[in-house]
Amino acid sequence: MAQENSLFGIHGTALALRSQRLSLLASNIANAATPGYRARDIDFNRALQMAGRGYDSQRAAEESVAYRVPVTPSLDGNTVELSTEQTLFAENAVQYRTTLSFLEGRINTLKRALKGE
Repeated sequence: MAQENSLFGIHGTALALRSQRLSLLASNIANAATPGYRARDIDFNRALQMAGRGYDSQRAAEESVAYRVPVTPSLDGNTVELSTEQTLFAENAVQYRTTLSFLEGRINTLKRALKGE
């Protein structure tokens, strides 16, 4: 990850963390009807701070996972609140795409510089 950070700064790490968060939120949505399933989420800011201190993105994400406390607990012990998960998934997807667009712009700038444009 160190080489990626030198070229893309924190944005490469942010993209990896957002991707991992998308997977976790998708898992929560997929298990919305599973009795006893406990919704989890990544504290993105904490994970990004940890990555800035030298943790790789995978470990930073794992260390920043917490169980979500539901507003309205279900009788079967499932803590997934579908509307909350869908909203967080959509927000994170937009942030993922924004970070990806920034990185694409950076890559295009580097390509042009290498071509001498």
